[in-house]
Amino acid sequence: MSEAREHDLTGTRGRVTAREWPAGRPRYTALLVHGYGEHSGRYEEVAGVLTAHGAAVYGVDHTGHGRSDGERVLIEDFEDVVTDVHAVAELARTAHPGLPFVVVGHSMGGLIAARHAQRHPEGLTALVLSGPVIGDWELPRRLLALEEIPDTPISPASLSRDPAVGAAYAADPLVWHGPMKRPTLEAFVRTLDTVARGGGVGGLPLLWVHGEDDRLVPLSGSRPGVESLSGGDLTVRTYPGARHEIFNETNRAEVFADVTGFLDGVLAR
Repeated sequence: MSEAREHDLTGTRGRVTAREWPAGRPRYTALLVHGYGEHSGRYEEVAGVLTAHGAAVYGVDHTGHGRSDGERVLIEDFEDVVTDVHAVAELARTAHPGLPFVVVGHSMGGLIAARHAQRHPEGLTALVLSGPVIGDWELPRRLLALEEIPDTPISPASLSRDPAVGAAYAADPLVWHGPMKRPTLEAFVRTLDTVARGGGVGGLPLLWVHGEDDRLVPLSGSRPGVESLSGGDLTVRTYPGARHEIFNETNRAEVFADVTGFLDGVLAR
C-alpha cells in the first residue's frame, strides 16, 4: 500500500487534516469516518484492505481530534463536523470523478456518516456503519445527569479481544485519554435526535456490522436507529464475542471479507 498523503483543509472550526491512501487505478472511492477521541491514522489496516480491493481511500481527523485544530474532543455541533466530512468527500470526488463513492463510519463516525447520508445523498453509492452511535445510546444522557462528568477514560480492553490493540491505543499520543466534555455530550444527544427525525436514506445500500459483546455502543441500542435509517436495502452482520472496534478485532479478516463482499455486490449492480 502506498504511504498516506496528508491534506490540510479549511474546516468550519479551523484547519482539518485529511489523509489519502492512493490506489493505482481505482474502481471506487471510499471515505473513512473515525470515532470519538481517536483519529484517521488508526485506520491504516482498513485503508490497506480497501486499497487492495480497488479503492482510493480518504479519511479525515474531525475538529478537536488527531492532527486537526480545536480543543481536544470538543464538538459543539455535529452539523459542522458533517460539513467538514463533506469537504473531504468533495476532495475525493474531484480527484476521482465518476467513480462510485462509499462512506464507512465507525462509532461516533457512524453517527456522522448517517447524518452526512441524510444531508448529502447525491452521488453516494453505499454506506457502511460499524458499531454506530445511532438509535438509543444512553451513555450521554446518563453522564449529563451528573453534576460533574467523571474523569473516566475509555477502557482499552473494551475495544478488542486483541491486547495489542488496547496497548497501542493507550500509547497513542493522538488519542484522547481524558473525560468526555459536557458540550460534546449535549451535541451527541441533539444529533441522535436529528438523525432519528431525519428519515431514511431511500434505496441506498447499507451494511451494518457490529460486535455482539460491544459494551461501549450496545448492539441492541443501535438496531432501531439503523433500521429507521435504512430504506430497506440493509445487510446486517454481527459477530459473537466481538467488542467495539470490529476492524481491530481478532476476527477482523472475517469482518473485512464481509465488507468487501458487500461492496462487490453493490459495485456489480
